[in-house]
Amino acid sequence: MHVLLRRQVIDLMSNLFDLSDDVAVVIGGTGELGGMMAESLAEAGAKVAVLGRNAERGGNRVSKIESAGGTARFFAADGLNADSLNEAREAINAWAGAPASVLVNAAGGNRPDATIPPGGEICKLPLDAWREVFDLNLVGGALLPSQVFGPDMLAAGVGSVINIASMSGMIPLSRVVAYSAAKAAVINFTLWLSREWATTGVRVNAISPGFFPAEQNRKLLFNDDGSYTERGGQIIGHTPMARFGRPEELAGVAIWLASRRASSFVTGQNIAVDGGFASVTI
Repeated sequence: MHVLLRRQVIDLMSNLFDLSDDVAVVIGGTGELGGMMAESLAEAGAKVAVLGRNAERGGNRVSKIESAGGTARFFAADGLNADSLNEAREAINAWAGAPASVLVNAAGGNRPDATIPPGGEICKLPLDAWREVFDLNLVGGALLPSQVFGPDMLAAGVGSVINIASMSGMIPLSRVVAYSAAKAAVINFTLWLSREWATTGVRVNAISPGFFPAEQNRKLLFNDDGSYTERGGQIIGHTPMARFGRPEELAGVAIWLASRRASSFVTGQNIAVDGGFASVTI
């Protein structure tokens, strides 16, 4: 009896997180965090379309997914170009035989000239740098992809949009003023769109990663000898778990939010994956 019950529980859990009925589009799937989420969704059974501008990285990510037994293909697309996204959408529908039911908006980033240097001031921040960071993270990182891939989900009456925000969108961090403001806007847009689509079967949520070392921020966090920079040390000191995150630690949240069974009543949420960073106020 115990063995039978255990098997029933295992089957239930497997069904809850089975994405074999889903087509997942991961914009920014050529990056470290987006790529790891693409791999995880494929491992859970989804057909995964990896979107980005770098064909070499996209191909490498697809090869990694396929070598693990998953199904994926790279599609060149620019999140800031609606025509590019529409072309990718049509190609994905033809390849997968069905439209996207999961959209992960993982594109984003910052610009050095949109960051206030030590001793700098907001009054000298270039307006074009501010606008580019906003466009990259809000327009290309949430708005346009939702406008392009959302109608298919609305027509089908099922879907999950997962926007990738940031801890800096929850807690304004020093220096990265444009990025923090843009990610705060992504969280706000997520909440707004979740209400707009609440009765349609399409859920909209966000994930706010804490601090995950990646190519674009490694020099900010680590010295050449592997020790923490002053900034990196401050972050670790503010993180109760006393370490940085690993890309694979986003996998569970992404699969849970993507699953139409496991998170069927979850919308309008911003899930922090931060090692407790947001829990520390002093």
